[in-house]
Amino acid sequence: MKTFEQPLSMQEEGEYLALMHGEDKEAAHRARQILIERNLRLVAHVAKKYAGSGEDMEDLISIGTIGLIKAVNTFNAQKGSRLATYAARCIDNELLMMFRVRKKITREISLYEPIGTDKEGNEINLLDICEQEQSDIVEDMDTAAKIKCLSRLIEEKLDSRERQIIKLRYGVLSGSDGTEMTQRDIGKLLGISRSYVSRIEKKALGKLKIGLQEAKLY
Repeated sequence: MKTFEQPLSMQEEGEYLALMHGEDKEAAHRARQILIERNLRLVAHVAKKYAGSGEDMEDLISIGTIGLIKAVNTFNAQKGSRLATYAARCIDNELLMMFRVRKKITREISLYEPIGTDKEGNEINLLDICEQEQSDIVEDMDTAAKIKCLSRLIEEKLDSRERQIIKLRYGVLSGSDGTEMTQRDIGKLLGISRSYVSRIEKKALGKLKIGLQEAKLY
């Protein structure tokens, strides 16, 4: 590992900080550079914590240096702490952020890795399966909620004739096999015209729609 310069004394640090915030832009720039260069040893010290992470030490120091630069740019000596104390936190935060981003990218990449093919020979990945499963679960829950709500609304919102026609029309009569009847067949069964069945059905569906909207399921 490269050799870094010795850190500044407290007095030297104060002097360079004062110069960095002074009106002389050239002196301020030079002071900023010195504050960064003389704290690079601190970057290496913090980076050593992550030596067993599998990351190259030079890369860790490069990322840590970004944290150091941010620390020098934002340090406020009025708060009473040393620059090194503040910079150590910034360096550590920068490294942790890098690890979080790397982990997220790795996870996202793994989701797109092919894990097989479908019946048509198209590649499928883990994300395809996750999305399909999640979609099915959500759709099933939504459908179940609507069916439960509709069953209640049919009993509560419709009169006896409307209820009978809706149940015949959509095959939801108790004990039925789910067979749906046409408006004409319902008319013959009840001794009324097909158009009358249609008007009753339309009115009943309107009531059910309002009920679903009130329940925020439509």
